[in-house]
Amino acid sequence: MHLEPLMMADMPEDESETGVMTKTKPKTQRPPRYKVMLLNDDYTPMEFVVMVLERFFGMTHAQAFEIMLTVHKKGLAVVGVFSHEIAETKVAQVMDFARRHQHPLQCTMEKED
Repeated sequence: MHLEPLMMADMPEDESETGVMTKTKPKTQRPPRYKVMLLNDDYTPMEFVVMVLERFFGMTHAQAFEIMLTVHKKGLAVVGVFSHEIAETKVAQVMDFARRHQHPLQCTMEKED
């Protein structure tokens, strides 16, 4: 199919006067993101927390170890930021995994500011 370019002379007189057409793009808002956090407790072994971080958050052993130390020292740490559905899934997976291994590890999510 061959399309001829539209020339100003081909336009009806009232349109050719303006010469500029603007197109407004609707602003799409980015969906809210959610922080997933691990909370410290006095019973879950550090090695288990490292394993959780590697398994469910794709961290290297070194990254997981650093985050585990942050959880241990500060009481909690953000382990990732995701869409609502993914954050919810990660929390459920971690909580289920911890329960199945009889650890009280807590994982929560909250809306990112």
